[in-house]
Amino acid sequence: MGIDLPLIWAIIIGFGLMMYVIMDGFDLGIGILFPFVHDRHDRDTMVNSVAPVWDGNETWLVLGGAALLAVFPLAYSVILSALYLPIVLMLGGLIWRGVAFEFRFKADEAHKPFWDKAFALGSYVATLSQGFAIGAFINGFKVADGAYSGGGLDWLTPFSLFTGLGLVVAYALLGSTWLVMKTEGALQHRMRLLAQPVTMAMLAMIAIVSLWTPLAHPAVAARWFSLPNIVFFAPVPILVLLSTWAILRTLRRDSHSAPFLFALFLLFLGYSGLAISLWPNIIPPSISIWDAAAPPQSMGFTLVGALFIIPFILGYTAWSYYVFRGKVRTGEGYH
Repeated sequence: MGIDLPLIWAIIIGFGLMMYVIMDGFDLGIGILFPFVHDRHDRDTMVNSVAPVWDGNETWLVLGGAALLAVFPLAYSVILSALYLPIVLMLGGLIWRGVAFEFRFKADEAHKPFWDKAFALGSYVATLSQGFAIGAFINGFKVADGAYSGGGLDWLTPFSLFTGLGLVVAYALLGSTWLVMKTEGALQHRMRLLAQPVTMAMLAMIAIVSLWTPLAHPAVAARWFSLPNIVFFAPVPILVLLSTWAILRTLRRDSHSAPFLFALFLLFLGYSGLAISLWPNIIPPSISIWDAAAPPQSMGFTLVGALFIIPFILGYTAWSYYVFRGKVRTGEGYH
């Protein structure tokens, strides 16, 4: 029995994208929360909390994109053709917020408000674009003769607009709970209060998407609600409810790291629900990972490199978070 290389690579790419959502999620969430915090020193503290790690978080996005090109070239060509505009907007947002991140530290007091707005705008544009792409991916793509056959704006649907808004809420939850863990005093208290309605909004978003998706896609409904699948997958919505309760409870009990950890778990449950709905299709609604896979020689060759480099990425990421652990206080941080 041979090694199932497409399955191994699907797991690697899925892991990389999950790591990106988790790690860049709270980073983008900081920018999303900027309009709700007006004190300059609090904004500096918010940015300082991610300053040592923010520019390494996109590593996972690069890894996922490069791996998709190498091992699932059909998926790469179809998905990028279908999502050209949201991907360009996402990259533009990430670049703009990166520039704003650096410039706001060097700007004088007269120009700092401009860069604060630029940082928030870039965060919103990047997050909304990612959400639009997720919604379009769930809806599926038109493929004919191995190429994308839809229009340039087919991704723009009510569902994709809603998933864009949903991802803004998700990243705001990660950002607020991250700041509960990393800050103290009045800013931490404000984030505790803000995170509670955001948590409830997140639960509402998950519920609406969980109903909307099977209603719009009979194949997804059959996946979730047929026997014995409904028994196997029932723990996912149950754990969503328990995680939401745990976030609210720990926010009210003056916990520091627990709300963030439970928020991460809630995002993971949403991610796993997406995987359950679409598996094994890498180009929804009907092209599987095996149909879109590159030749085995290409997948095997690139797998050697991936298995070599991924431990290094995990190692230096873990080390950077360990070195910069603890609270960020006003006046401390990035220079």
